[in-house]
Amino acid sequence: MTATRRQLIAVTAVFFLSVPGAYAWTDKPVKMLVPAPAGGTMDVVARVIAQQLSADIGQPVVVDNRPGAGGAIAVQALLQAPADGQTIMVTADNILTEIPHVMKMPYDPLRDIKPIATIARAGMVLVGAPNLPADNTKALVAYVKANPGKVSFASYSAGTTSHYAGMILNQKEGLDMQHVPFAGSPPALQQVMGGQIQVMFDGIVTSMPQIKAGKLKAYGVAGKTRSAHLSDVPTLTELGYPELNFGNWVGVIAATALPVDITAKINAAVIKAADAPAIKGRLNAAGFEPNTALTSAELSQGLKADFERNAALVKRFDIKLAQ
Repeated sequence: MTATRRQLIAVTAVFFLSVPGAYAWTDKPVKMLVPAPAGGTMDVVARVIAQQLSADIGQPVVVDNRPGAGGAIAVQALLQAPADGQTIMVTADNILTEIPHVMKMPYDPLRDIKPIATIARAGMVLVGAPNLPADNTKALVAYVKANPGKVSFASYSAGTTSHYAGMILNQKEGLDMQHVPFAGSPPALQQVMGGQIQVMFDGIVTSMPQIKAGKLKAYGVAGKTRSAHLSDVPTLTELGYPELNFGNWVGVIAATALPVDITAKINAAVIKAADAPAIKGRLNAAGFEPNTALTSAELSQGLKADFERNAALVKRFDIKLAQ
């Protein structure tokens, strides 16, 4: 290839990337479903990415909140729409990998849904009441053992990783912490911050502001690597609990019937939007971890692995929605 031809290709590529709508997969407005009410974490992510996507593809991207039924209302709306890329959904992956194990869903998350691309990732952290007389995980375990029947752990719903993680810690250390489920993270955290419930595994996004304000103690990040947001907090893997490795991604999904070529175009557009400096900055400030660009096929493999791991945990601990 001649130098002139290489220069021509480079110029063409730069031109393509700079043209509004170059990443478009459609010439019509796009509906973006969100399985949560306005103002929630998923809604905030959806609106941030919708604004950037709209600028990139040259079409309006309209957020449509469809909360309720563990995400089933939004997913059904997604599946009832034509699989042409005009309707997509922004969600956390626990809608597909956790909730279907404890709620009967009118769809199969592995057969009917195709993950397209991630926008951001959210880690988990073990937090405790500010008045707990334990400043590290070892001391926390000793405190629970010294106070049998008196310590509880909250979760943001039965059958979620917030629940699984507490059960695993109980089993690993022979503890008897009682599980107290809530309808979401904020009400659970209020009880932990108030000292009515002692500990909780929560998302870093929701716990980080309270940790930094001294309203929660942070004992360990539930992952293999430390969080950039809580760099002085050890991972639970470091502390001898490699099983406590949980987190979620927030990303775009669609119906499995979406054609492969449109899937690839949406994947490229979402990854580009999520990588925009302004978007990365806003998501980082909110407590999200850096995004990892993966193909739809790679995400499907990961989704299946997480689904199967969670199914085994639900069976192992006999987890039911009524707990």
